[in-house]
Amino acid sequence: MKSRQLATFIALTLITTSAAAAQPDRPKLILQITVDQLRGDLPTRYYDRLGQGGLRYLLDEGTVYTNAHHQHANTETIVGHTTLATGADPSVHGMVGNVWLDRVSGELTYNIEDPRFPILSKDAGVDQSTEIDPTQRTARSDGRSPARILVSTFSDELMLNQGGQAKVFGVSVKDRGAVSMAGHTGKAFWFSKAAGEFITSSFYYDAYPQWVVDWNNQNPTAKYAGKAWTLLHDQSTYMFGDADDRPYETALPGFGRTFPHNFGDPENRFFTTLLTLSPAGDEMTLEFAKALIDNEDIGDDDVTDYLSISFSSTDYIGHMFGPSSLEAEDNILRLDRTLADLFAYIDAEIGLDNTLIVLSADHGGPEAPGYLAELGFEADYIDPDTFDRASVIARLKERFGIGEELITTYFHPYLYLNRTAIADKGLDQAEVERAVAAELSKLDGITMAISSSALQAGMVPVTPLTDAVLRNFNPRRSGDIYVVFDPNRFINDFDGLTVAASHGSPWRYDTYVPIIFAGKGITARSISRLVHTTDIAPTLSQIIGAKPPTGSMGHVLLEVLSE
Repeated sequence: MKSRQLATFIALTLITTSAAAAQPDRPKLILQITVDQLRGDLPTRYYDRLGQGGLRYLLDEGTVYTNAHHQHANTETIVGHTTLATGADPSVHGMVGNVWLDRVSGELTYNIEDPRFPILSKDAGVDQSTEIDPTQRTARSDGRSPARILVSTFSDELMLNQGGQAKVFGVSVKDRGAVSMAGHTGKAFWFSKAAGEFITSSFYYDAYPQWVVDWNNQNPTAKYAGKAWTLLHDQSTYMFGDADDRPYETALPGFGRTFPHNFGDPENRFFTTLLTLSPAGDEMTLEFAKALIDNEDIGDDDVTDYLSISFSSTDYIGHMFGPSSLEAEDNILRLDRTLADLFAYIDAEIGLDNTLIVLSADHGGPEAPGYLAELGFEADYIDPDTFDRASVIARLKERFGIGEELITTYFHPYLYLNRTAIADKGLDQAEVERAVAAELSKLDGITMAISSSALQAGMVPVTPLTDAVLRNFNPRRSGDIYVVFDPNRFINDFDGLTVAASHGSPWRYDTYVPIIFAGKGITARSISRLVHTTDIAPTLSQIIGAKPPTGSMGHVLLEVLSE
């Protein structure tokens, strides 16, 4: 038998025997943790100062994949979360961006918006309290559901496999971080900045469970009134202890860019926003999740339950200050404590030996251009609003006889053309797309621009970058042209707010994430081979004996199945 055939035979035997052994003794709980913008190197960057029981527990006791990446090009929140949930690429699961332009209505679509299912809290409304998360501001209604996710999630397959008896929940500060992971069959809760409480929509409940009402009535934000985010340790002990005031960091009024970062008065309309821009957001998420575990009897019977917790603070802080900042460093140390608290609670209530934990991230994140410049890198910002005024586009307008805007707008990562003007001139849409893409690729700061018509027709060269863009392409939702910026070129204007750093590229700093399995049946080991985030969902399905999610494209991680 040839060596490759032998290796395949051994691998298949390993899967079969391991799965057969694991299924009768399933975990009581599968806990899926997603840390928003946790780049793959960040869990170990401050290893020597981690406490016991949090990140150190995962790193020391878990199966750690040190070379894990997303494969799609648009590394944004909903895209990554849904990939983790489904094991599918965005081309299949449909969440190609945080927002996309609906060609039928002509309106911008927020990924999980669904006016059929309004939020239950009458005073929650559409969150308008933060410019740091502009995708929230594009929503035209407060309704939320998973309806736009085109395939099943692992949590859906768990529910189906166990006859609808599993308890499945998703919790996050971000609505899209909760809804995507809970899937079509679970229930989701997220934090409303407008209401200052955790909320849900009528897709999940007709009325709030009484325990949620009671928890919210305790006013979870009150303990932060008049308080501030302060350093956990002496400033001299931090790697970035002497870098607390950098000019490129975002300084919101009252919050500032140096410690302490004051939360201020609860009457301030930005009070709840400031909480989410600090470790307080993760702390509130933890406390709500603990209440959910207790009140929903998670892990209390022989049916495997599922709980997803998506921690969002790392993402917000990365945007505001960059990942190599004093704020980001302190946040990782506080996240470590938050995880230790969570694991201790689960150990007391359910038992870590009855719980399978998997931790990953929806995307990584770049260094702030200001920080890169300090170290000698060339880094700069790009303004897509200038594309239509570029000389190369002016020449195309003249060629096609278009006297108005040819490029109407850019919603990352897609550029949208003026289809009305193109049709009025009797032009071929595909020809115009390809011509604009070719000219955009000549602009400074753009690595490539690929038209959707070329992607659909298979008229693109086969490279790692084009593969990543294809994995992001859905013909019903993708824009006219996908734009890939050069490494270390960024958009830093979010609805008028200048931020320190922003993710969303196919470059390795944005695709690199941790994948760690720990808990029941997991052996401590470190794996350096290349794996992908699409591998998580089919691996979880294999462990419990369920079929893989509908659109799953990943491979089972064999090390998780064997001791």
